[in-house]
Amino acid sequence: MFIPSAADRLLLKFAPDFSKPTYARWGHASSYHRVLSCRKWAKWSVARTLTAFILDTFVDSGPVMLAVDDTVDEHRGKKVYGKGRHRDAVRSTHSYTAFRWGHKWVVLAMLVRFPFATRSWALPILVALYRSPQWSKDHDRRHRTPTALARALVAMLIHWFPERKFHLAGDGGFASHDLARFASRRSDRLTLVSRFHGDANLRNHPPVRVKTSKAGRPQIFGSRLPLPKNVVKKSKRTKLKVKWYGGGNRRVSVVSQIGHWYRGGEGQVEVRWVHVRDLTGTHREEYFFSTDPSMTPQQIIEIYTQRWSIEVTFQDMRSSLGLETTRGRTENTVLRAAPGLFGLYSIVAILYAQLPQSQKRAGRVEWVGKQDVSFSDAIRSVRRSLWQEAIIESPLHAMLFNNLPPRLRETILSAMTPAA
Repeated sequence: MFIPSAADRLLLKFAPDFSKPTYARWGHASSYHRVLSCRKWAKWSVARTLTAFILDTFVDSGPVMLAVDDTVDEHRGKKVYGKGRHRDAVRSTHSYTAFRWGHKWVVLAMLVRFPFATRSWALPILVALYRSPQWSKDHDRRHRTPTALARALVAMLIHWFPERKFHLAGDGGFASHDLARFASRRSDRLTLVSRFHGDANLRNHPPVRVKTSKAGRPQIFGSRLPLPKNVVKKSKRTKLKVKWYGGGNRRVSVVSQIGHWYRGGEGQVEVRWVHVRDLTGTHREEYFFSTDPSMTPQQIIEIYTQRWSIEVTFQDMRSSLGLETTRGRTENTVLRAAPGLFGLYSIVAILYAQLPQSQKRAGRVEWVGKQDVSFSDAIRSVRRSLWQEAIIESPLHAMLFNNLPPRLRETILSAMTPAA
């Protein structure tokens, strides 16, 4: 199998995760379907190798920024493994719910700051398939919610890299007491930042029990605190300038307090909550929380707003990588094809970051007002680099292409590398 020099350093690291015959042919057009459906290879080991490469190459020794979300990949058919009827968050509104038949994927992505971008890029590293309650019942499986799957993915990640600390940002679907309690129990390794509720049940710290002769169970929660929405009405607001969605800055005013988020039967979690009001008036007021009470309101806001990059990743994958075009039906193919595309997104971003500056510029499309590099720019540049080395500069074709006028060579190369 031909491995271009631009991809050699990364792809060779995956060799131990495949058998030798599979690794030799996994990228060949005549056999990749069999690699997905019946060949033996360790998908979790591949994910670990990819994550380790990103950490070692692009992330410093500080906390690792993560984002978690789910997305629905439409896939119709009567005999498709794991298919279900899921709510489509993109087409649904507060008054109307749209559904799609297909697969719902819970995606854990690492937020990476590249020198060529003003915002973080969300690089998928771990993916899990959500099965509907009906599917779990029909197949005699224990049902696991998207939050439970996210918890399992994060637990795997912190087990793989015990020396690293992680900050996890999740949307409202992952603003669960269960996930917050999971992060609180591992507060030295993990912090959760997510949306909060104006009517959350908050308590004071449980009172310290004084040793007496009186027997009885110690009190497990403190006195009730005012609801956050009532605190917001009476409190003086603080103005801040924070990093906002998309990499820009925004003026906001905040109210913040610390309390213990209590839920009956599940205990309590100490959190700092923040109410955010956009002073420009273009964004609705929101509540956020962090399981690390020592965080400042500005840190909480800036960690949460970075998670928007994962929404951009989902859109890029649909438009440039064909996320919803996979047609595998068997269990192995379903559980490997879409996660493989998520991993491909990360690989393209990595390869683009390592290209020489001249090759980055050659594949970029410019228009009036464009300031940042898009994923379509990245995939064009990477394809251009791979095609140039594999065909135009290969010993077999070099003499033929060298006889062509430079402009014609450039036209041919450009025609081979569109992103869609």
